[in-house]
Amino acid sequence: MTPPDAPHNRWSDLDRPPLNGTALRRGLLRPDALWTSLEVVESTGSTNTDLAGQARGGAAGEGTVLVAEEQTAGRGRLERTWTAPPRSGLFFSVYLEPGDIPVERWGWVPLLAGVAAATGLAKSAGVDMSLKWPNDLLVAVAGEERKTGGILGEFAGDGIVVGLGINVSLRADELPAPTAGSLALAGAVSTDRETLLRAVLRSLEDWYGRWKAADGDAAASGLQAAYAAGCATLDRTVRAELPGGTSLVGEAVAIDGDGRLVLSTEDGLQQPVSAADIVHLRGAAGGLT
Repeated sequence: MTPPDAPHNRWSDLDRPPLNGTALRRGLLRPDALWTSLEVVESTGSTNTDLAGQARGGAAGEGTVLVAEEQTAGRGRLERTWTAPPRSGLFFSVYLEPGDIPVERWGWVPLLAGVAAATGLAKSAGVDMSLKWPNDLLVAVAGEERKTGGILGEFAGDGIVVGLGINVSLRADELPAPTAGSLALAGAVSTDRETLLRAVLRSLEDWYGRWKAADGDAAASGLQAAYAAGCATLDRTVRAELPGGTSLVGEAVAIDGDGRLVLSTEDGLQQPVSAADIVHLRGAAGGLT
């Protein structure tokens, strides 16, 4: 076992082997595939920041994938940080160019990434996954809902960068917060990160292809229904913490055609919410999340 104060290197934690970029490229980069390039870096501040910079400089095309073994300044929504031990998870960003699809429909891309990630991880890790609107991946750990992943989208260049951070092998004493979890703690049948990454990227390619073929129509592509079916936020009483410091409490009743969460409030109104932090108050098992 490596002493705690030993310098980090590629083989310092044999339970967490490094990703094989060559094998990943061999399995994912094909002439007819969405993915056109894939790079694995040892460490970076944020894959989203790096890939967005490449996109703005014209150095990234559609289908570019950037993966990091470690992120030192990973970002979530509202500029929150995302940190995890090296090689304990999947930290990667992809660059997509929806092209002629109306820009007002691009807001579905991060939600699409959530559906794709949940679908791919459920199949490859054998873990029940659910989605917390708008951008969290949830698993059950000892009967409680825990966040095991997050998604961040941002416009860059002629497209959109979508970053995903997924806790794979984090142990209980490594979790950044009591509400966090990992695939391992949820009983995953596999924590092989190459297997999981391939599954997520293939699922993302599939869902993105369906969405583009339907001209970005979330209903026609099946995306809206798939998101609603996997969304743990629906049918629960929630508090939406809105920009500006206000909040709204109501029952989450639907995901509308624009990807917004619709709340039914005590006064009988149905209020769509496009940007908010959501706190699950009552409904499904798991308590406050």
